[in-house]
Order: sequence, then structure tokens, then C-alpha cells
Amino acid sequence: MTALPWGDPLTYDDLQRMPDDGHRYELVDGVLLVTPAPGSAHQIAVVALVTLLHNHCPPGLVVLTAPYDYVVNTTTVLQPDLLVANRSDLDEANLTRTPLLVVEVRSPSTWRTDLGTKRLAYEGAGVPHYWVVDPDEPGVIVLTLRDGAYQETSRATGAEELEIQEPFPLTLTPQRLVERFQR
Repeated sequence: MTALPWGDPLTYDDLQRMPDDGHRYELVDGVLLVTPAPGSAHQIAVVALVTLLHNHCPPGLVVLTAPYDYVVNTTTVLQPDLLVANRSDLDEANLTRTPLLVVEVRSPSTWRTDLGTKRLAYEGAGVPHYWVVDPDEPGVIVLTLRDGAYQETSRATGAEELEIQEPFPLTLTPQRLVERFQR
């Protein structure tokens, strides 16, 4: 068992001592968030999104998946399900500069965190684009940072096509993100 400091905010250094036990460990303002390994629908949606984003990603940008640390500061370290960043902003171990896009795929155990705590953390960090994908509905909510706050700029469910222009143009259909799970 890992001993954590009592009464002080946790830091990136504390996070590095967490066990490799299949859980995802993140920090928001020094508070530890622990989530279990994701289920099949979640992972199928992640793979579909990685493929879609990778195929539309302009040169100089890269698509990465969790577990990969986005270090906002010493007390906020997040592992979005997917992120898109400038290749030049990556270092060997993690990302310390703001990504262009983060995507969280909701799970029954994470939906409140994805739409609450993590949304506020990404907003506070200045992440310009945040998508929340629900593989159960299926649906996608697109949030864009405007004047320091996220605004919902588009949403689609089921077989609706969603035309996205930023951070780069692409079209997605929520139903297609989970088709392989539903067969």
C-alpha cells in the first residue's frame, strides 16, 4: 500500500508512487481521483475516436490515449481518454503544455467527474476544446472555451452527423463510434 501525505495537497511526485494496479490515478487541485479500468463499450469508442482523429489530424499534431499524464501543474495531473496536442509540446514522459483537444468517454463510474470536476479542471487550464462522449446513448457533446468558460457548441446522438471545424475539420457519427460493441 502506498503511504500518502496526510492533510497536504497531493503532488505529481506523490502520483508517481501510486501502484500499477489497473486503476487510473489523477489529481485535481491536490485531490486524488481514482477510477477503475474502463469497460468494453468505453474502449471500443476510444479506439474508434483514435482512428477518426488520427486520420484527420494535420501534420504537427498527435493523438494520444490514456494512460498519459497531462500535467497542468504540480497538484493537477489528468489522464484524458484522448488528447490532441502539438507534437512539439510533448516531452519524454508527459505533456505540460495545454493540449488543443481533450476527449473523455463516459462510463457509469465517471460521468459526474467528466461533466463536473474534470470539465472545470480543463476549463481552468485553458484547454480550448473538450468533447464528452457517451457510448451508451450514444452521443457526443462538443464544448468550446469562450471567454474563459466552456460553451456547448454542438451535440449529436445516434445516427446524427456532427460536423466539427475545430481544432481541425472532421465529421463524426456517435452511433459509428460504438457499432462494433453492439453487433
